[in-house]
Amino acid sequence: MLRIDIKKQLHGSNGVMNLNINCSIKEGEFVAISGKSGSGKTTFLRILAGLEEAEGTMNISEEVWLKGKKALAPQKRNIGFVFQDYALFENMTVEENLLFVKEDKKLANYLLEVTELSKLKTKLPKSLSGGQKQRVALCRAMMNRPQLLLLDEPLSALDSAMRYKLQDEILQLHKEFGTTTIMVSHDASEIYRLASRVLVLENGKIVDDGTAKEVMMGKKNLLEGELLELREDNVATVLVGQQLIEVAFSKEETEKLQIGDFVSLVSHKNL
Repeated sequence: MLRIDIKKQLHGSNGVMNLNINCSIKEGEFVAISGKSGSGKTTFLRILAGLEEAEGTMNISEEVWLKGKKALAPQKRNIGFVFQDYALFENMTVEENLLFVKEDKKLANYLLEVTELSKLKTKLPKSLSGGQKQRVALCRAMMNRPQLLLLDEPLSALDSAMRYKLQDEILQLHKEFGTTTIMVSHDASEIYRLASRVLVLENGKIVDDGTAKEVMMGKKNLLEGELLELREDNVATVLVGQQLIEVAFSKEETEKLQIGDFVSLVSHKNL
């Protein structure tokens, strides 16, 4: 069980915001963190990893990660973290990137086999595609068989086919290793496919908590997209992730909108 009760004051483009999160996450859960940009999602992940300071309490099983302002160092937490930008060592081969975490060639070879990277283990990151780099980053994060796997929008820059493939690999490793996984994502289909639970953040606080189906069918503002086009009949084209969606607005709503605005959408479908 991961028990979290943390506070941190954030200074963003919209001024001061207080991150205030109190929740418990069961061992083996796959939790998606959703919400608008600037709601505190990535900061929350970085606090869990020990990469940012916070105040409060945080315990996983019987181990104390945070008490007051005293925090356990990141290297002493059994976590894996997959960043958006891969964060690979460019001067090391694929295999060396994994073995840098732990000298376990058997596990490294198994992870590379699962993610279909075995033939690339002697290659340097600069020769890999974005999808291949992301798979290497995932393998590296699993080398310690982490209690907690943190994923910060790891698939947002990939095309649909590669995104689906990596989703399968993430889910397979999550189940096989019995890892507790927390993933930040804006992609509703990804959240529905992977997560057993969704936490929605707004202004630094949890405003919704439930299964993906409960949250999405509960008419919550889970999707956010960029307004690309607004026609005279009040139908707008919105980019959500890498998908285009046409949405009908009222005349009063369109008068308040401009191209480039980010809008929140409600989905009534089982995405």
